[in-house]
Amino acid sequence: MFTRVISMIFISYLAFVPYVMAGDAADDKEAIAALTESPVVKKFHNSAYAYAVFPNIGKGGLGIGGAHGKGRVYRDGKVTGKVSMTQISFGLQAGGQVYRQVIYFQDKRAFDEFTGGEFEFGAQAEAIAITASAGASAGTEGASASTNETQAETRYQKGMIVFTMGKGGLMYQAALGGQKYNYEPAK
Repeated sequence: MFTRVISMIFISYLAFVPYVMAGDAADDKEAIAALTESPVVKKFHNSAYAYAVFPNIGKGGLGIGGAHGKGRVYRDGKVTGKVSMTQISFGLQAGGQVYRQVIYFQDKRAFDEFTGGEFEFGAQAEAIAITASAGASAGTEGASASTNETQAETRYQKGMIVFTMGKGGLMYQAALGGQKYNYEPAK
């Protein structure tokens, strides 16, 4: 049984490897353009101190799951460094998917905390899921948004807010797991 689970995770990972390779600035721009179609995201994008963008994060699992993606951190329109995200999760989950993610930093303190090397969102942290016409769910530790026309209050939690947008795949998940980030300053 254990070997079967590990095999399923490995196969799910291989299916999404092409999507999680680090893209380029054009991929970042495309991801931001898609995400900022939501007025909620656009509001944060226009006022954020800085942001991290992941054009592609691949996620898969069957009971035990994982996700990985690479991106860049921007401040004043310039790349300040590269960042990778890794997540291991346990619980009821099955399938695989690819999604975009952006993390907005409200101020220098939040930016410095994230770019200090290694950073981790806790198990309770959630992201706001954005679709083409609506956003839903929660911020890094709460908040929610409904349709783009009538949005509930969405705000920074501890100086950060995370938005995701699915790109493909199907995954059911009711699992706990924190995302770990590793930041490497630009040279």
